[in-house]
Amino acid sequence: MIEWDETRPRWEQVAEVLRDKIRSGELPPGSRVPSVVSLTREYGISHVTAQKVLVALREEGLTKTTPGLGSFVK
Repeated sequence: MIEWDETRPRWEQVAEVLRDKIRSGELPPGSRVPSVVSLTREYGISHVTAQKVLVALREEGLTKTTPGLGSFVK
């Protein structure tokens, strides 16, 4: 579980964790990124917060979202 830094938004902190997993190869290219539901369960965040995480990673060019299938590492 993550230890929250109350000075930063939670979506930023979860995005950072996933970013680190992508860069380290723990989430290699083509692998599925956790879904909104998975993120809410794993990190105890809201659906809105989880969605912000996925949007941030997509906007950074780290993931690609395919409607109906999910988000995948580029």
